Amino acid sequence: MEQFIAKHAEHVIGRLSGFDRLVFRGTLRLLAHRGGLMSYLSGVHVLLKDFGAYAQGLTEQLKEASTALARRLARPVRYLASAAVNKEKIARDIMQADQIRRGLICVLSTVEPCLSYEIVRHRANQRIEIEPRRRKCLFLYHYQIHPRLGFMHARIQTWFPFAIQVCLNGREWLARDMDAAGLGHERRDNCFTWLQHPERAQRLMDRQVRSDWPDLLAGIAHSLNPMHQTMFADVPIDYYWSTHQSEWATDILFRDQAALARLYPKLVHHGLTTFLSADVLRFLGRKVPSSGLPNQNLRAEIVSDLKRRAEGVRIKHRVGDNSVKMYDKCGNVLHVETTINDVSQFQTFRAPEGKPDAPPRWQLMRKGIADLHRRAEVSQACNERYLTALASVENTTSLGELAARLCRPVTYKGRRVRALNPHAPGDAALLAAISRGEFTLNGLRNQDLRRLLFAQPARTKQQQKRQSAAISRKLHLLRAHRLIRKLPPTHRYHLTDAARTVVTALMAARNANTQHLTKMAA
Repeated sequence: MEQFIAKHAEHVIGRLSGFDRLVFRGTLRLLAHRGGLMSYLSGVHVLLKDFGAYAQGLTEQLKEASTALARRLARPVRYLASAAVNKEKIARDIMQADQIRRGLICVLSTVEPCLSYEIVRHRANQRIEIEPRRRKCLFLYHYQIHPRLGFMHARIQTWFPFAIQVCLNGREWLARDMDAAGLGHERRDNCFTWLQHPERAQRLMDRQVRSDWPDLLAGIAHSLNPMHQTMFADVPIDYYWSTHQSEWATDILFRDQAALARLYPKLVHHGLTTFLSADVLRFLGRKVPSSGLPNQNLRAEIVSDLKRRAEGVRIKHRVGDNSVKMYDKCGNVLHVETTINDVSQFQTFRAPEGKPDAPPRWQLMRKGIADLHRRAEVSQACNERYLTALASVENTTSLGELAARLCRPVTYKGRRVRALNPHAPGDAALLAAISRGEFTLNGLRNQDLRRLLFAQPARTKQQQKRQSAAISRKLHLLRAHRLIRKLPPTHRYHLTDAARTVVTALMAARNANTQHLTKMAA
């Protein structure tokens, strides 16, 4: 990312990285599975035949307690006949109409699908049992302007097992923190187009990751159901909080819209025509075999697509349920965002579950909020890898000038070295090989290029020597043209900054068809 910032420093006025949209789920774990529910019912002395009446009683208590504050404040409590209605728009319209600046805005209720329980009667053995079932029940949505978090909403399921979902926004939270600290800023929708002190704003945003999340979320849960402790007085149960979805965004603020307008089409074009499946996997922290091809055992779908949305033109790269995407927002903000829905592909360094005294080691990341800080680290690394890959895009030098430099002989260590021909099959394959994403971090070696440039691997030592010598001559050619540099004291080579610019431009032009090139020229 630093390369990208440095390259466009004259146009960039600030940057900001942090949580965008966050969705948490609160679960009463004892009630979330059949065995736990049976244990709970035993603890409160409720027979299965009485479960329906007992559950209905708790539901009525919850609904009464959850809407009590709204009725006391004369805030709207509205039933929605369809769950597909845009609830946020309704809430924002009410907020603007009633000039709400703090506290509860409204409570919206609707019937939605849920995971719950039903009593099942088995005629064969004359027994009744309780079984998990997909069914529908009433959900209550609370929209409010939270004193710390700003505009947000939370919902609660009014039937067993009383699950909660909390949705908040890190940018909304930051705006309130900056207002409290007296930091000037300009904001459009969910985007900051100007920051008086970007560094101080970043420090405020960094504090969000270190917040007391259990206490914060417990307070929201209490506002949803103030009767929780009374309802579960006989068998006390607290909510377990997990992160259902996280969006971590990096915003690059440009000085004016014209600068980003010139750059952004080229970034999008580069992302669509240059980034391969292996590159997308690396952006999202997945390992790629030395072959450069996705692992054959990979079951996740890898997709890159382009859409025009209200926020701007969006390019998205997705691996399974996780993605990295880029927008041009509000005219002058380049927005790169990593969304994590599936944490099973990431790791965190911690002690094993249930063994706090054991030495820490790399474990699978958990959905629980205990690993929220690690989500932030992984997401930021993904954004940085993506921006670094885009750092070579946009050079005022024309493609013809870039190619001309390679198409001339050069003198290297006192000897003449031939010109490169980017359109010749051999040289084109060489340039494509050295620009591959797997060499960005660790560099490339002679054996790496042998694997890519020779159709058949060497079967004898003599063949291996001939192939190695041929690649050594190609490496000499690349060094002579200052496209690669050796990393002492290793046998690895990295692309130079100039090489990354010229090779990226040539590869993008080679991959584009005439129609695309005509559009870019226009």
